Amino acid sequence: MKAFSKSKKNEMAKQEPFFKNMKRRYQLWLMLIPAILSIVIFNYGPMYGIQLAFREFDFTKGLTGGEFVGLTYFIKFFKSFQFTDILRNTFVISFTTLILGFPIPIILALLMNQIKKKRTKKILQTTFYAPHFISMVVMVGLLNVLLAPNTGIISSLFGMFGADINLLGDKMAFVPVYVLSDIWQHAGWNSIIFLAALSSVDSQLYDACKVDGANKWQVIRHVDIPCLVPTMIIMLILNMGNILNVGFEKVFLMQNSSNISVAEVISTYVYKIGIRSNQYSYSAAIGLFNTLINFIMLVVVNRISKKVSDTSLF
Repeated sequence: MKAFSKSKKNEMAKQEPFFKNMKRRYQLWLMLIPAILSIVIFNYGPMYGIQLAFREFDFTKGLTGGEFVGLTYFIKFFKSFQFTDILRNTFVISFTTLILGFPIPIILALLMNQIKKKRTKKILQTTFYAPHFISMVVMVGLLNVLLAPNTGIISSLFGMFGADINLLGDKMAFVPVYVLSDIWQHAGWNSIIFLAALSSVDSQLYDACKVDGANKWQVIRHVDIPCLVPTMIIMLILNMGNILNVGFEKVFLMQNSSNISVAEVISTYVYKIGIRSNQYSYSAAIGLFNTLINFIMLVVVNRISKKVSDTSLF
């Protein structure tokens, strides 16, 4: 009877008109106003400039005064000799970071969840979280110090074994250096959301495992991991929605004349075309293309997830 009444109330809440619901819960809507204004001003407001990608920008005429040229700049980018290389570099860096970097925070969260001593756990968490707060400029500076040929600590270690290599200038080493340093810097911070998910696991499940004589690995396999699956899926969908948004600062600071062929990505190319070369319409078209690809990936992965696991963002 109670279950029936609850379902009845939920059904009535769903059928309640929007404005009536807003009037009844006006306190909650008032609390949402700052967040809504922030999204409108800083997220939807700049979309006014999207039309720049379809116009010939003229300083004297503003964003809307230039001549309408349609898809001219999109076609120009697709026909550019750099298009294939830039797109390939962006996908390689993004997918490598996702494939290698996505499981590490999950594993880290599972391991830290097994630590029972609060003091030890806090010390380890602080140690793992700290690199996230290092400035990107400082991070790349550390890489330059550690990997500098002949003088760097890591380069010197390789030199002791007769390997004279330049990890900062080697094309083959750029992606591994970028990905591994990114994992080291952000894995601890990214594990927070998985630790939060593990903290909500019903303690009765762990008690049942103890009664059944399950060891730690069996508890992780049959309790922790299944409880993390919905969070893992949501995080994967969000990451796929940013698949082409390779971090501009780090890539740009790591670029040099030796590795530029594998280090040039969409974000750095947009900066060089738009800011350095003053080709604002062309850079806007490239940026819009990047956003559309991210949006399509988000929708596709979200739909696949909804069909396969019934877990999705929308």
